Formats: sequence, C-alpha cells, structure tokens
Amino acid sequence: MSSPSENPTATGESPNPNPSATDDFSTDNTQPSKKAAKKEAAKLEKLRRQQEAAAAARALAEAALIDDPLSSNYRDIPLKDLQSKEISGRKWTEVRELDEGLKDRVVLVRGRAQTIRAVSKKMAFVVVRKRGFTVQCILSVAPDRVSPQMVKFATGLSRESIVEVEGVVAVPGGPITGASQQVEIIVHKIYCINRALPTLPVNIEDAARSEVEIEKALQAGEQLVRVNQDTRLNYRVLDLRTPANQAIFRVQCQVGNIFRQFLLSEGFVEIHTPKLIAGSSEGGAAVFRLDYKGQPACLAQSPQLHKQMSICGDFERVFEIGPVFRAEDSFTHRHLCEFTGLDVEMEIDEHYSEVMDVVDRLFVAIFDSLNESCKKELERIGRQYPFDPLKYLRKTLKLTFKEGVEMLKEAGVEVDPLGDLNTESERKLGQLVFEKYGTEFYILHRYPLAVRPFYTMPCYDDPAYSNSFDVFIRGEEIISGAQRVHDPEFLKQRAESCGIDVETISTYIDSFRYGAPPHGGFGVGLERVVMLFCALNNIRKTSLYPRDPLRIAP
Repeated sequence: MSSPSENPTATGESPNPNPSATDDFSTDNTQPSKKAAKKEAAKLEKLRRQQEAAAAARALAEAALIDDPLSSNYRDIPLKDLQSKEISGRKWTEVRELDEGLKDRVVLVRGRAQTIRAVSKKMAFVVVRKRGFTVQCILSVAPDRVSPQMVKFATGLSRESIVEVEGVVAVPGGPITGASQQVEIIVHKIYCINRALPTLPVNIEDAARSEVEIEKALQAGEQLVRVNQDTRLNYRVLDLRTPANQAIFRVQCQVGNIFRQFLLSEGFVEIHTPKLIAGSSEGGAAVFRLDYKGQPACLAQSPQLHKQMSICGDFERVFEIGPVFRAEDSFTHRHLCEFTGLDVEMEIDEHYSEVMDVVDRLFVAIFDSLNESCKKELERIGRQYPFDPLKYLRKTLKLTFKEGVEMLKEAGVEVDPLGDLNTESERKLGQLVFEKYGTEFYILHRYPLAVRPFYTMPCYDDPAYSNSFDVFIRGEEIISGAQRVHDPEFLKQRAESCGIDVETISTYIDSFRYGAPPHGGFGVGLERVVMLFCALNNIRKTSLYPRDPLRIAP
C-alpha cells in the first residue's frame, strides 16, 4: 500500500516542466513579455496561413465545379445542409460491416479521410476510417461517373477531414494491407462534410507508432517522429484517434460495465453521493478547498463517508462510479488529482473476509470478460504498447501483511513491520509472489493500523493491526479496503487521534448513533485498473483528459 487513504489514484510519469516557461511572462504575471507576445504572434500568423491555404483549396475546387457536368458527384457540403435540414431516409453502412457479403452492393459510408494517395490525374485512393476500422476507396475516371476534376477534388482533401463516400463494394484479388476491411469501395460520389486543417499539429500515424518501430528505425539509420506525452495531451483530441487509444477507452468502458453488472447481480444498489462536502473524507491535507456560499468546503477525496451513511440508511449493499479528487503533489506514473473511483460498501455478517471475497469474484469476472470480449481491443493496444497477458488465479491469493513482510525479509528487503510498504517494496513483493504462486493479482490484508484511515476497524487480537486489505496487480496497488468502525464514540476517538476536526464530520458520526450494522468496503481507481491490466507505463494513457498537479487543460 502506498498511501493510507482509500480509492488509490492513478497517475503517470512525472511531467517535465519547461524550465524556461517562467521566462515567458513578467514577474507580476499580468503582462506578457516580449518573448511571449512574439510567440503568440507567430502562432496566429501560422493559423492565418493555414486558413488562407484551406480557403484557396476550396476556391479552386469550386471553380472546377463550374466546368464539370459531374460536379454533383463531389463537393464540400454547405453548413446550411448540415443543420438538421431534412430527413432524407438514406442509410449509412458502418465501415466495420463492410465484407464480401456486400459484394456489388451500393453503400454509403461516412468517416475520416485517413490517407489520400494520388496514383495519377485519373486515379486516387482514399482510406476512410470510422471507429478504428478502415476501408480503401478507389476513385478512377469513368464516363458519366468520375471526372478528372473529381479525382483532383479527392486528392485535395486534407487528412482527417470528415467525408462521405458512396460506391459499389468490390472484392480484390489479393489481401489489402492498408486497411482493416478486405473489400474496396469503387467510388461514385464523394463529399466533404468538414475539412480538417491542411497541417495538423500531430499526425495520427506518428502518434500511433510504437517504441519498437522507432527503435528499429533508429538502428536502420532512419529517424521517425516520436510524439512525447505532453504533446499528446496538449492535442488530446487528435491523440485519442489512434487505434491504441480507441481500444484503451473501450476496455475502460468494459471494466465499468462489468463492475456495475456484477454488483447488481449480487444485490448491490448503485448510489450517487455528493462531491461537495464540509470536511475531508479521508483526513490529511490533500484536499481541494473552496468557498461554498460563505462556508468552507472541499471536493470529496472519496465517497467514503456517504457510502457508509447509506449503509446506515439500510441499503445494505451499495456501489458508486464517480469522480474522486486528490490535491496531492504527486508527480508519479500512477497518481492523478482527479480520477474515476469504483467504490463498494456492504454489511458484514461476521468477518471482513466477506468483502475480500467480493473483490475476488468481481475482479476475476472483470479479467475474464476483458480477455473474452475485448480481444481485438487488447491486440490493438499490444501493437503499440506490447504487453504480456495478466496472470491470475481462479481463487485469488490472500496473504497477511506479516507474511508479506516475512517474504521481503527472506529476500533481503527490510521493512518496518508496523509501517507502510513503499513503491519499491510493493514491486519486489509482487515479483516474489509471482515467482512463488504464479499470480500477478493478489490480496494483502491485516495492515498496521497506523497507516490506515481513521474509520478502519482494528484487529480484535492485536490493536496494532487492522481489518484492512490492499489488492495488487503486477506489483502495484489498485485497491484499498477494510472493515469500518461503526461505533460512534470509538469513531470520534479515532478521528481525533488522526487530527480531524470532528465538527466537520459530525453528521457522518451522528449517522452511527441511530444503529449501525458492521460493514466494510473498498475503493479502486478505474484508470489504474486499466493501466495495470494492459501493463501501460503511465496512468495518463488511461485517463481521457488527465488532471495532475501541472495540467488542467484540455
């Protein structure tokens, strides 16, 4: 466990701040310096040139239309025709549905012009992409159907523009290497719905390139473009179009889906708790503080307090999928200031192992589902970010904290038996567990009480330890959980000992004065689950629009 709070965040490599960034502005931070003004002027000039080039291209295309009797087969669609003007009844075919069964059928597809290649003045290829699937479209001059001007129009389109293509499905004699679909569209009509800038700040093919490709090219004396992480995040809308990123967030969607469906099948109720609260939900200083109509407030570090209150409200078993906020200055590969928390709370009949059993069944179900229903997505991720499939047992391994400490000690790693495990110790223990038990997914429980949140129940036989647990994937923590203190006086005592102002959580403590059942739960960061399942090296790869100590845009 790397922190005493639940709902582990997920984050990425420490960003590399530009050391000269502070030089761009004057010391009073109100007026831009000459250098900053010059940079902004250059940026605006570049944008102006791009817009002029795009306008010139459109003007040429429009001029060509005047002299072409087939001009109705191609053009830029005016905005007024895209303002929900009418319902035509036309049917579009998804690119992924294009196969040999549609041979000789006329189809209408819409997508992005991924690549555009002119073979001659009379022939061109356009690869259209939609939802990660691609199809090769062929424009070839033909009487009464395709004119040279139409070919020129197509080759003048900018990459990543939204296009609409109508044509006949054909089956080529050999395999198509430049597209996912093994059929072609013989184009009869092509329209541009929306043009992208002629020069993009990030090329999709560069952003989709793997480190393996880059290294191989370097060894061969060729230099390929490497898109660094900050550039990717600055132009995230382009970066998200790569096959790997499209797959990553579909995998993430499936994790959330199975999490919800599994828990619903086990009698849990989904709840939605407030993210504006009067006091910190975890304790400590890592909270975003704000003014709430003249009252001090903060963003919730987790739904911890309210999910416990919901148990006291007789919901018995609850879960939530929602945002979590941590004001930590953590510049690591696995922490974020905002992430998506997957939280669970449930009544306990007699032992906190009941909570661990839910974790066991839930995550085995999630892993099984990903391996079965996300095969194509995992393959796409693996092409850019190669990884070995996660190894896990049908019945999840459980070790006590003392057993983990002993394994580390035998391997020559000394750790405080009443302290926390640091990142290096967690990774080493993960390695030892894999070597001994053949699993990269396991539970470590009975943590020292001193390193757990104030609401954690101490062990009955040794108050120095607690009825708590952490769960690990590939040597990194993804889950924290425990049995909670449900006695109000003891809970108040524990909060005070952790330095928490009990007045700020009085309604939370009072909820236990009306009769509270023994209960426990856990929290997990969605982004971290996906990151570690796919063995990615940075949590920012699994956060759609990451928020870390240095980034609040886009």
